[in-house]
Amino acid sequence: MTIWPASIEYPNAADKVLDTGRARMFDLFKTVMDYLLAVAVGIVLLPVLLICVIMIKLSSPGPILFRQTRLGKDGKTFVMLKLRTMELDAEEQSGPILASENDSRVIRSCRWMRRSHLDEIPQLINVLRGEMSLVGPRPERPEISEQVCKRLPEFRYRLKVRPGITGLAQICNGYDTCLDAFKHKLRYDLEYISRRNCMTELAILLVTLVKFYDPSAR
Repeated sequence: MTIWPASIEYPNAADKVLDTGRARMFDLFKTVMDYLLAVAVGIVLLPVLLICVIMIKLSSPGPILFRQTRLGKDGKTFVMLKLRTMELDAEEQSGPILASENDSRVIRSCRWMRRSHLDEIPQLINVLRGEMSLVGPRPERPEISEQVCKRLPEFRYRLKVRPGITGLAQICNGYDTCLDAFKHKLRYDLEYISRRNCMTELAILLVTLVKFYDPSAR
């Protein structure tokens, strides 16, 4: 898939691609499929979710779910849900930062949940609420997004569509560790937004299943 070549031209291209009757029909179809698949996947993963809940309760005091404010479509904030795999109040001292390799804040017995991305199962609730999609750019924290936009103003064009649990940037580039990583992933996000279609969505979902266990997950 060809990477978007010139970010400076992207705003006009985004408006042209997303503001069409075909694009609106695709968004309607995508919304319906998101809802149906979220329900189906949630039912299938329910036994695994119960195991994760029990392990978190046995390993660390505090809530099962981790709630964090993220940016959604058109810059609207929402509360993203995850299974809590870090110690309670992990960012109380450090503030909003990116997870690092072998992050000491992660509960030892819960590392496998992060590597398998099972900690993201509760985001199916965000999909059912219409805050997220199964496929799309990953939602970023407002604080991190603000910092990145100062260096990469086009980063805000990711907000043209609903954020996703998985996406082209995730399966192609992994985790954000520095500005260069953000820049590289941004190109994939803009590529996805400009060329969204049913086959692309299906391909991303299938590759996500193949790469379900991710040893690099932090």
